[in-house]
Amino acid sequence: MIVNVVECLGGMQRAKGLIVVIDVFRSSTVGYYVVNNGVQEYLATDSLELAREIATAKGGKVVGEQKDVPVEAFDYGNSPTLFEDLDLSSETFVHSTNAGTRGVVAACDKGDEVIIGSFVNSAAVVEYIRSREPEIVTLVAMGTGGTMRAQEDMMCAMYIKNELEDYPNSFKTLKSFLASVDSAQKFFDDDRPDAPESDFELCMDLDRFDFVLKAEVVQDGCVRLQKIDVGSGEKA
Repeated sequence: MIVNVVECLGGMQRAKGLIVVIDVFRSSTVGYYVVNNGVQEYLATDSLELAREIATAKGGKVVGEQKDVPVEAFDYGNSPTLFEDLDLSSETFVHSTNAGTRGVVAACDKGDEVIIGSFVNSAAVVEYIRSREPEIVTLVAMGTGGTMRAQEDMMCAMYIKNELEDYPNSFKTLKSFLASVDSAQKFFDDDRPDAPESDFELCMDLDRFDFVLKAEVVQDGCVRLQKIDVGSGEKA
């Protein structure tokens, strides 16, 4: 198995094989919280306009964040804290963000199969990859806005790569470092109620979930993310 790490939407052009799209703060992480809490249908789009269109057609809600778009433009923000204790069993969510959701849509044009990953399910990602035995794995660290390195995404990609290659990891050290990086400072900023400090802890809750989310194309610019219980290979 060859495991490659690429960054941002530009690096996506080199992605192949089994692709793992990683956006720790916070798109990929949010996906796992909403699916764990029973969302009826979870879709991701590459534009806010398409997300609104699909949500209107399905009677669903738009979730996420976009640069220069007010938080109030979304039914729910891009915060795992919002969803930790909600029963979402009757909801259809359409997710739109600057990097993560755009990345998973783009990956479906490149890979044999596409899943999303984060620290909250890193062990499940590793187990799923091993069960599939792909020749090539591409870990895509989506970065800030899909254009600039984000340390949390790159380090999550390297953490997963190390686990796949049986190389030692130190999550305690990694978490301590990530609390200090620029992209994490919004969680400790009292002027950012859309990014509570609890989001950092929820994003860094290692291996909280034991499943992966696999993408399947619904239409141009939109994918459905299906829950796959690791070990069974079957949709839950």
